[in-house]
Amino acid sequence: MKRLITISLFIICLVGIMSITQGKGFFKVGEPAPTFTLTSVTGEAVSLADLHGKVVVLGLFHICKPCLIQGTNLQKVYEATQGKPVTVVGVNSSGDTKAEITRFLQAFPVTVTYPYLVDPKQITDTLYGGGKFIPNIYVIDQHGVIRWQRVGNFFTDGKLAGHEIILQEVNKLLATSSSPL
Repeated sequence: MKRLITISLFIICLVGIMSITQGKGFFKVGEPAPTFTLTSVTGEAVSLADLHGKVVVLGLFHICKPCLIQGTNLQKVYEATQGKPVTVVGVNSSGDTKAEITRFLQAFPVTVTYPYLVDPKQITDTLYGGGKFIPNIYVIDQHGVIRWQRVGNFFTDGKLAGHEIILQEVNKLLATSSSPL
C-alpha cells in the first residue's frame, strides 16, 4: 500500500512539473505580440496592429468561471483607464459562437463595455500558445511588445491577477512613455 501511495505521489508531482514546464513555454514577455484582426460581439473589427501607440491589455478567455472573474477584472481596468492611451480587449479564443459568448457575458456581475472579440477559428489560441492555460492576460506596450502576462492558473498567491495588479503594469508603461528618452 505504501508503495502504491509513493508511486501515485510521484506521478502527481511529475504531472505538475510537466504542466509548469509547458506553461513556462507560453511566457512571451519581451517578444512582439502576435497580431490578429477579429470582430467584436457588437460587430466592430478590431486589429491588434491598429492599436500601436497605446498600451493594450489583452485577455484570452474561454467560457469558464476563472475567465468570468478575469473578464470582470478587465472591466475594472477598462473603467480605470478611460481617457488614457490604453485599450482593453477581451477575446473568446475557444471558438465559441457569438450566441454562446453573449450568454456568457450576460452572466458577468458587471456589464462588459470593452471590446469582446469572437475568434471562431481559434487564431489567438494558436498565436498565443494554445488554450491549455486559460485565462491569459497580456499587457502590451505602445510598440507592440508583450511586457507582462499572467497565464492560466499561474496565479500570484493563489489568486487571479486582480485589476490592481494589471493597472500597476499598465501605469508603469504609461510612465515610461511620458519620460524623455
